[in-house]
Amino acid sequence: MLSVRFCRRDRHPKAARARLLTIDQAAGDPLARTLGFAGRADEVAVGRDATGRLVVLAGLGARADAFSVRAAAGRAAGAAITEKRLVVEALGLAPELAAEAAVGANLRAWRFDRLKTRTDAAEPLPRLKHLEVLTEAKRDAGAVWETLSAGVAGTLFARDLVSEPANRLTPTAFAARLRGLAEEGVEVEIHDRDWLARRGFGALLGVARGSANRPCLAVLRWKGGLDRAPIAFVGKGVTFDTGGVDLKPADRMWEMRADMAGAAACAGAILALARRRSPCPAIAVLGLVENMIGAESQRPSDVVRAVDGTTIEVIDTDAEGRLVLADCLAWTRIAYAPAAMIDLATLTGAIVVALGNHRAGMFASDAALATHLAAAGEEVDEPVWPMPLNEAYAEALKSDIAEVKNCVAERLQPDACHAAIFLKRFVADTPWVHLDIAGVDLRAEDGDLGSRGASGFGARLLDRLVTLRFEDADA
Repeated sequence: MLSVRFCRRDRHPKAARARLLTIDQAAGDPLARTLGFAGRADEVAVGRDATGRLVVLAGLGARADAFSVRAAAGRAAGAAITEKRLVVEALGLAPELAAEAAVGANLRAWRFDRLKTRTDAAEPLPRLKHLEVLTEAKRDAGAVWETLSAGVAGTLFARDLVSEPANRLTPTAFAARLRGLAEEGVEVEIHDRDWLARRGFGALLGVARGSANRPCLAVLRWKGGLDRAPIAFVGKGVTFDTGGVDLKPADRMWEMRADMAGAAACAGAILALARRRSPCPAIAVLGLVENMIGAESQRPSDVVRAVDGTTIEVIDTDAEGRLVLADCLAWTRIAYAPAAMIDLATLTGAIVVALGNHRAGMFASDAALATHLAAAGEEVDEPVWPMPLNEAYAEALKSDIAEVKNCVAERLQPDACHAAIFLKRFVADTPWVHLDIAGVDLRAEDGDLGSRGASGFGARLLDRLVTLRFEDADA
């Protein structure tokens, strides 16, 4: 993350400066007129002031609110990404909006460049490192930032995980990274393949059979301070997905290193709760596994038994994520009796066909939980869209030889709905939401709140959901 300071005056007069302007403010600004800058919500312009200092103008549109300030500050950070320091003018903004400017700048300034090197030591990789926000209410803005920064940290942690190539982030390497959360006060348990076998995780272990890298289950606990059942986040952590015997096409298979984005987001959410000392008890259960091809790979027509005893006929080995989640959801429900469960997974291409790269698909068994989650998504720029979860979809998953099939063999089927209704049988009566985040886990190009690559979608969303619904001691 950037180092962030809130100040009443500019302490670094030679540093790059960003001005966030509404349409009305831009109309009266000399530099804006010179640059032809109108202050529109999608606009950014770069110029120099009389001293030669870099000045970035970023538009707020008709008025300043949390959404426009985050986006404008993000665009400003993107324009000044090769500067060492950026000063953002927020003198006319409320303290909570000044803090949102820090959120936007931090989200946009993130880059994954730890695997890049320069042989010329005199020309290091340029990177924005320091942010100063000018505000009349630096103490109040700093207090708001203290809370918001936790969600930003969780998002950037998730992005770092998703960006790692699969040879560096095997299931056990992923687990090792998660152990570091213990320093934040999170209880971390890692269960190996033998533990999984003894407890009957047949669906997850079936996916892992073709890989030389052993699977594991990561359990992250944040105790909170309230005496109540935890909220549970369940994440698909397939560190690479070849499709197994039902091999994926080569085109863009490299993106399958991000097939663990759901687990990364859940881990990021737990980090966020720990950083801001949330009173809500929470748990994340992450199934970490590779779906590879080998002599022991599971085959289409194999039958596996989930941890709750359900037998599953494997129709397509590339529908592996729902097998991992089936065991994780059932285990979470049985072992921890959570107040609610939300799972995140890059699960189906069908949801991308339905929603594109703009929203995650939301399938919910509980209307109140879905309403709060949708509201949280709108507040943090991680929007979701409700999708149908009708029992009629279950008819297509009836198996002749097992209790359920993992998918339908025929093409042109509503696979996202089939996957969701398949998962529903493993949550029983627990309030539950399934988020299919395929399509929003990666950015194809730079955006206002992130550079091209991993988005970290879900970490801030889950953190905000907890704030909205699960932190009230009387609820």
